[in-house]
Amino acid sequence: MKTTSNSSLLFTVLVIFSCSWAVSSHEHDDFLQCLSLQSNNHSSISNIVYTPKNSSYLSILNFSIQNLRFESVTTPKPLVIITPVHESQIQPVIYCAKENGMQIRVGSGGHDYEGLSYTSQVPFVIIDLVNLREINVDVEKKTAWIQAGARLGELYYRIAEKSRTLGFPGGVCPTVGAGGHISGGGYGTLIRKYGLAADHRRRSSQFWSHSCLELELVDVPEKVNVFTIAKTLEQNATNIVHRWQYVAHKLDEDLAVRVFIRRVNSSQDGKRTIQASFQSLFLGGVDRLLPLMQQSFPELGLQREDCTEMSWIESALYIYGLPVGSLEVLLNRTQANVRHFKAKVDYVQKPISKNGLEGIWRRFFKEEAKEAEMLFVPYGGIMDEVSESAIPFPHRAGNLYQIHYMVNWDEEEASERYINWIRRLYSYMASYVSKFPRAAYINYRDLDIGVNNKGNTSYTQASIWGRKYFKNNFKRLVQVKTMVDPTNFFRNEQSIPSIYSRWTKNGK
Repeated sequence: MKTTSNSSLLFTVLVIFSCSWAVSSHEHDDFLQCLSLQSNNHSSISNIVYTPKNSSYLSILNFSIQNLRFESVTTPKPLVIITPVHESQIQPVIYCAKENGMQIRVGSGGHDYEGLSYTSQVPFVIIDLVNLREINVDVEKKTAWIQAGARLGELYYRIAEKSRTLGFPGGVCPTVGAGGHISGGGYGTLIRKYGLAADHRRRSSQFWSHSCLELELVDVPEKVNVFTIAKTLEQNATNIVHRWQYVAHKLDEDLAVRVFIRRVNSSQDGKRTIQASFQSLFLGGVDRLLPLMQQSFPELGLQREDCTEMSWIESALYIYGLPVGSLEVLLNRTQANVRHFKAKVDYVQKPISKNGLEGIWRRFFKEEAKEAEMLFVPYGGIMDEVSESAIPFPHRAGNLYQIHYMVNWDEEEASERYINWIRRLYSYMASYVSKFPRAAYINYRDLDIGVNNKGNTSYTQASIWGRKYFKNNFKRLVQVKTMVDPTNFFRNEQSIPSIYSRWTKNGK
């Protein structure tokens, strides 16, 4: 019976998709004709254009998708995918999409949490930056030029090729696309020492004329130390996590101790329990690390044998859970285990009580939480020193740590059940996290927060969030958005509208 039901559903979806494609085919044809006329070299453009008629269309579309929630047959598909090999091939795509009333989605690593880089409810085109991935590292100047389609793993690998004492404060996942990651902030294990990836993007005028970012690299020791110590509830995890909240943001800036919260089987009786894994990167030797931990966080009980010395580039493998060996794994552009997931984020400004933590543990005993996790990322260090108006990233001083929530699953038909679980956990956390507004990180997009009404935005809607989050930067953001996109062509469900004209009318 289940097979029959699924077959009927698939047939219905295919019929709907076929009908919608027939309706949109004229848009597709007009777009391609326009693209041909606007391009200097028609043959070169035709080599980077994929439509549903191409046998490789789905493989190109699905190559970068990192969330199976958006790979189903019911997910809206692009009319055309463009994979430019040179930046000059992008301008005709933008012009022709606008002329034909089609939205544009720009894809790189495919890690958009809500699939907004490769889905849309209206006819759309994808510009996939997969081929724009050149990286040039200058050791003497401590800089790197990187095209927006490169992945973080590729960046780290190319830096390590030239130097083992230079690094970059980006994220820990090697398959994340550099362009989107850096433009939204970007953080990793170097956050307390060097801040965000975006803090190290040079403000070069060339950025606006090229698909490249110029990055400032940072100094790292020849050898660093890492450790992971796991504590269950039976091993006093609640008290240790509670204490972590008071000390993690105050530790030496060379030391970052993250905490993963998961449900595991107890080693004592085989029953379920909660495990807190304290994972750390220290930019220095073990002889300096041990006294720091013994003085500030003795509750964890760190011992010399818990620590492992390695290079910074090897620590990038270790932190992500890859074998510390061949660096070539960083060049892998696809994630090994792509699944369905839903994720959220919060910022904590006051320590959560032990009762509050125990409420979290209870929710992790639910069946839907069998492959869920929470990650606590400590702030402090240089994050307390950089002004919240330095760049459009306001989450600086005053935040003890960031929480990243994620739940994974495999069965597509069970999606609603798992999504409802993480929504209930998020609702429970409301009294323990930032308020008025409840803060969010732009790179972790979450449509539960709200979407633009039928693709339209207003000054009132945008200013509520903009004034709270960006303050002085919000006006500047709107000015830039209006200058480069006066008709609000580049938009998505959570975009900033082009509204500078209303600002000037009001004399603001």
